[in-house]
Amino acid sequence: MRRFVEEADRGQRTLLPECLDDFIDESNPVRVIDVFVDALGLAEMGFEGVEPAATGRRSYHPSVLLKLYIYGYLNR
Repeated sequence: MRRFVEEADRGQRTLLPECLDDFIDESNPVRVIDVFVDALGLAEMGFEGVEPAATGRRSYHPSVLLKLYIYGYLNR
């Protein structure tokens, strides 16, 4: 039986902390990116999709995608 992945305890209450912020250190650069992008006026800067359309599948907010892009750029 050693060749198989051992299963986790089924009595465990939660796998992750209640808040995802518990995973991120206070000095992590992702916190600066989050505050910076939230302070921008994306609609005034010409970003499309800030006001979602009433049809179709819901999309990600442009601020979330911009945060991901900046984080990826900083971490190559």
